[in-house]
Amino acid sequence: MIELKNDWELDEIKALFELPFNDLLFKAHSIHRETFDPNKVQVSSLLNIKTGACPEDCSYCSQSSKYDTGLEREKLMEIDQVLHQAKKAKDKGASRFCMGAAWRNPTDKSLDKVIPMIKGVKAMGMETCVTLGMITPSQASTLKEAGLDYYNHNIDTSKEHYPNVVSTRNFQDRLDTLEAVKNANINVCSGGILGMGETETDRASMLQSLSNLEKHPDSVPINLLVPIPGTPFENVKPPSESEFVRTIAVARILMPNSVVRLSAGRLEMGEGMQALCFFAGANSIFYGEQLLTTDNPTSANDQLLFSRLGINKEDNQQLSSQDSELRVTLTS
Repeated sequence: MIELKNDWELDEIKALFELPFNDLLFKAHSIHRETFDPNKVQVSSLLNIKTGACPEDCSYCSQSSKYDTGLEREKLMEIDQVLHQAKKAKDKGASRFCMGAAWRNPTDKSLDKVIPMIKGVKAMGMETCVTLGMITPSQASTLKEAGLDYYNHNIDTSKEHYPNVVSTRNFQDRLDTLEAVKNANINVCSGGILGMGETETDRASMLQSLSNLEKHPDSVPINLLVPIPGTPFENVKPPSESEFVRTIAVARILMPNSVVRLSAGRLEMGEGMQALCFFAGANSIFYGEQLLTTDNPTSANDQLLFSRLGINKEDNQQLSSQDSELRVTLTS
């Protein structure tokens, strides 16, 4: 039984990053095998239910109203459209349906329009997740009453590097929302983005903030920045493949029971890099051709990847609402 730790020192985490690559991956994979089936991957699908016109100035984001990225603004989708997309995602093998809206912080009136979407997806037997920006404790309680399973709110990067990424909110704002979500007994989904000009120490600090929360996030999405023309980060140098895999491995060591998700940027990752990420402890992906505003591998490509790697190959069970693990099983 692996003992969970919530008091990691920064130097301890930096020491993990500095391990020889093979030693780090061996350590991470050994922990991964103790806590998860190493050949199963949880599959989530993501839909942008309200696009653009966000007042925030996140330097990586195509949906910010501060930058000219050519993105068309779209109002909140109708519930029938959302449920149609959720059904398609379920039919393709997704066990969790995530809905994102480009808000800084939703009004109660806006939240009222999302509630029926959550209930509708839940009725399909899927896990529900939303990412709507900063929310208050009362709004978190409202979402819990609606049956929400997960709330995504990434901390993005380290608290030290955060002011270089966004100025319209601060790092503590992110933590306050995570606290509200946790206190409402909603599962926390929170991770970060690599490739925003951060140092290795920043990556260590970001993971320290997540792993030293009172309860480790249930899901930890690790994104590779997709540079968007028109944003301040359009020409930022990406991390190397080994740097990205190291971050996955350290996340697995620090948060043994958390689901670590390969999120944005998988189109830039070859089969070998993704295989190393799964070996290092990643056990979830976003599935489907489109994330919020960026492209993603096709479902057929992911089916082929899973088949080649032997992921979920031996089981052929259908997802059911009674499956408490909700580990989706996909075959080629």
